[in-house]
Amino acid sequence: MKEKILHKATDMFLNLGFKSVTMDDLAHELGISKKTIYTHFANKTKLVEECTRHLFCSISEGIDHICSLHKNPIEELYEIKRFALLHLKNEKASPQYQLQKYYPRIYESIKKQQFELMQDCVLVNLKKGIAIGIYRDNLNIDFVSRIYFSGITSIKDQHLFPVTKFPIVSLMDEYIEYHLRGIITLKGRQILNQIINSNQE
Repeated sequence: MKEKILHKATDMFLNLGFKSVTMDDLAHELGISKKTIYTHFANKTKLVEECTRHLFCSISEGIDHICSLHKNPIEELYEIKRFALLHLKNEKASPQYQLQKYYPRIYESIKKQQFELMQDCVLVNLKKGIAIGIYRDNLNIDFVSRIYFSGITSIKDQHLFPVTKFPIVSLMDEYIEYHLRGIITLKGRQILNQIINSNQE
C-alpha cells in the first residue's frame, strides 16, 4: 500500500502541484481513508520528501542508463531532456516552484543532489564531445558544466519565464540549443542542425 500511495501522490503532485494536493484529495483518489495514509507517512511533509526522493532516484537511474548507451554527446543531451520531461509531466503545474516556496528544506536538498548528478553527467558529456571533435577543445569545462546547471535551474523560475509565455518543452529546446551553439565546432554544428531539423519534421 505504501508504494501505491507514493506513486499516486507523486503523479498528483507533478500534475497539480505540491501545495495544491491535500491529503483528502489523495485519499479520495486512492479510495482509502486519510488514516491509512498516515500509517505510512507521518504527515504531508514526509510524504512530499519521500515522493521527491523517489522521483529523483527514478530520473537518476534513467539518466545513468542513457549515458551508458554511449550516444553522440549532442544526441545524449536531447535524449536526457526528453526523458526528464516525460517523468516530470512537462512540469504543467510548476511543481518545482511550489516545492521551493512551501518546502524549502526539501527543495534545497534535492537541488544539491541534482547539482552533483548533473555536474558528473555534464562533465563526462563535455570531455567526450571535446575528444571526438564536436565541442571546442579550449573550453573551461568546469565553468561550462556549472553555467549549464545554473541555466537549467533558472529557466524553471516562473517569475523569469512564466509558462504562459514560455512553454516548458520549447523553452528546454531553446536552452539546449543556446548552450550547444556556444561550445560546438563546425562538425558539432552539422550534428546539431540535423537534430533540430529532424525534431521539426
